[in-house]
Amino acid sequence: MASKPTEPVTVLSLRRLSPAGLEPQQQKEPKTFTVEDAVETIGFGRFHIALFLIMGSTGVVEAMEIMLIAVVSPAIRCEWHLENWQVALVTTMVFFGYMVSSVLFGLLADRYGRWKILLLSFLWGAYFSLLTSFSPTYIWFVFLRTMVGCGVSGHAQGLIIKTEFLPTKYRGYMLPLSQVFWLSGSLLIIGLASVVIPTIGWRWLIRIASIPGIVLILAFKFIPESARFNVSTGNTQAALTTLQHIAKMNRSALPEGQLVEPMLLLSPASPLCSNSGRSGNGQILSPVSSALANDPKTPKTKWRRGMCGAKLCAVFGQEKRGRFADLLDAKYLRTTLQIWVIWLGISFAYYGVILASAELLERDLVCGAKSESQAAVPSEDSEGSQSPCYCHLFAPSDYRTMIISTIGEIALNPLNILGINFLGRRLSLSVTMGCTALFFLLLNICTSSAGLIGFLFTLRALVAANFNTIYIYTAEVYPTTMRALGMGTSGSLCRIGAMVAPFISQKRAHW
Repeated sequence: MASKPTEPVTVLSLRRLSPAGLEPQQQKEPKTFTVEDAVETIGFGRFHIALFLIMGSTGVVEAMEIMLIAVVSPAIRCEWHLENWQVALVTTMVFFGYMVSSVLFGLLADRYGRWKILLLSFLWGAYFSLLTSFSPTYIWFVFLRTMVGCGVSGHAQGLIIKTEFLPTKYRGYMLPLSQVFWLSGSLLIIGLASVVIPTIGWRWLIRIASIPGIVLILAFKFIPESARFNVSTGNTQAALTTLQHIAKMNRSALPEGQLVEPMLLLSPASPLCSNSGRSGNGQILSPVSSALANDPKTPKTKWRRGMCGAKLCAVFGQEKRGRFADLLDAKYLRTTLQIWVIWLGISFAYYGVILASAELLERDLVCGAKSESQAAVPSEDSEGSQSPCYCHLFAPSDYRTMIISTIGEIALNPLNILGINFLGRRLSLSVTMGCTALFFLLLNICTSSAGLIGFLFTLRALVAANFNTIYIYTAEVYPTTMRALGMGTSGSLCRIGAMVAPFISQKRAHW
């Protein structure tokens, strides 16, 4: 009897697999997001409107403090019988204080936070501005206004905070609109001067002009520290709390996952994806190689944590912040030098046209013709002085001319916004700077009072457009770890142009 054939039986061996036994590509990686991801996901909303209004108002205060010198100059010239160079020195010293403090505040902001430095600068500026109104002599006036310039230099941190909280696609629209606040501050101080100086004097004008800065200090509590700064310092919990608050205000939600620091992506073959160890400062290097962390060729980074996958090794790190040498590193050297030159030129043009127009109006000069209403007041320094001091206070018509030319700063704003977003930052800046040079040449043409006002109006519009564009470009071109320092050094170079402008404008008024 033949035996019944048996079917082959396959024996399966089963075993429990642990997550550690899975291949790297089979592991489910945890979801993460960065501050940039969160800002873009949350979008624009009520928080950004409050941010725009409060941080934008820093421009009102800065404009009032800077324009104050232009409207007060005739009054202090008369009170202390000042010569031309003494009037110009006041503005120069204000910008000298601004230049010195810009770098210092930039360094401190990258190390200790934008919000703290912004608050400190406003307290400093308001205190010394009030003291200026009690100046007993010209020397005290110059010294105290220099201290005000030091405080005003920290106001740029407001722009940085706005930039770091705004979604990318809104920066090209919202930041140029901030020019409205500078315009408002300029118009406000000119309007106040036309009423206050003829009635109760320039000292009360300075006291009244200090009020907006004091009020704004109280509003700063509604704006948090930059989330990008908190992450760059390793304080991710504070950054997460801030982002959750913004999402709640905007009625939005954060991306799924865990907030992480920006990543340095490396090949798995990189030595950074090797054994664990400890860095020189005692921090755990996992899975970063301790030997490579101390290698001179390795970026000076305080490694915090890392994870390796099949294709990439992601290393989370905290770079050293606020180092001047980084601005001159090969990666940023060309950009930094170009930005410095552009800031210097734009500032010279901007403050040059403001101060030159004030001088022309004070001396009532059109085509070099001197008004009969101009009175010469002998200097007290010497009875035989060959350089008399001119005492000619602004007339109501002069204030109207200043207001008209100041309004020009917003005239090109719509075109400036379109140019920044559709032509790009660099091309838009090239066009407006070229037109600025052309109209400065036209300003030398002998023309009527109406023609002069027209040229000043157009020039103010062009130089304001220049400032809008370079502010945005500078804030975007540098990374978070050196953004405030980049803005600070640029602001310092900017003030060199502003320091020279008063003396040039004095000479221009005599041509």
